[in-house]
Amino acid sequence: MKGLAVLLTVHNRKEKTLRALSGVFSQNGLDAKLRVKVFVVDDGSTDGTSAAIESQFPQVTLIQGTGNLYWNTGMHLSMRHAMAESFDYFLWLNDDVELFQTAFERLIITSEELNDQSIIAGSVIDPDSQQLTYGGVSRLDRGRLLKFTLIEPGEIPVRVETMNGNCVLIPKLVASQVGNLDSSFTHRIGDFDYGLRAKKMGVETFIAPGYYGYCPLNPFRERWKNTNLPFATRWKYLVSLHGLPPKEWAIFAKRYAGFFWWIFWLSPYVRMILSSLLHGSKRGDKI
Repeated sequence: MKGLAVLLTVHNRKEKTLRALSGVFSQNGLDAKLRVKVFVVDDGSTDGTSAAIESQFPQVTLIQGTGNLYWNTGMHLSMRHAMAESFDYFLWLNDDVELFQTAFERLIITSEELNDQSIIAGSVIDPDSQQLTYGGVSRLDRGRLLKFTLIEPGEIPVRVETMNGNCVLIPKLVASQVGNLDSSFTHRIGDFDYGLRAKKMGVETFIAPGYYGYCPLNPFRERWKNTNLPFATRWKYLVSLHGLPPKEWAIFAKRYAGFFWWIFWLSPYVRMILSSLLHGSKRGDKI
């Protein structure tokens, strides 16, 4: 029987977290074919998330965070705990993903087909529009080294450059080679960094065939691009942990944008300023 560690980090989304865990424990083949252990980092929730997990899913290993971990450093903590034990696979899972019942077995089948030597991204779709929301990504424009585009899954595994961290299967061999998420990143970027770092080590990332669950787009995703918002609001969001914090974005750009990394690092900040000036001048507003 193979062992799978399921990793989540959560904060004040009790109902979503409980639905995600329900999806985990409703998977086909549990106990008969697959030994699953779930590690949840509760990063300072005040809505009763921990108590609800302990009541409804007492088998979950619950790890208390500081309240300042956010997604990436929370997942780093969860994975560190899991890597101290023996598992054949590690699965990153966002707490807003509602898994399809066959998700685990299909992800593992895909991994086995690739000799358990690759990262496997599971694509997820919006429950209303049925459109792809998160999964594997690649750079389609070679001149834009830090611009990544979602790739639709096919009927066979599709090679990509990296992935969103919403639903990702990492075999033991890959985890031992690539290691944990980089705690240099607090919230965003760490998932993209993991896939690209793996690629530099010769480890490929593939999208598994089909879809693996429902997950709506984050409504605040890239909010800084909304030109209807005041400049100060957009700028604050851009440089926040939910956007592209300059120090962390610089680390990413240095690693993956080549000799002229600083141009790519500056680009989103300059573009936002220019777009605000342009839209402001059209409306006659002061920025």
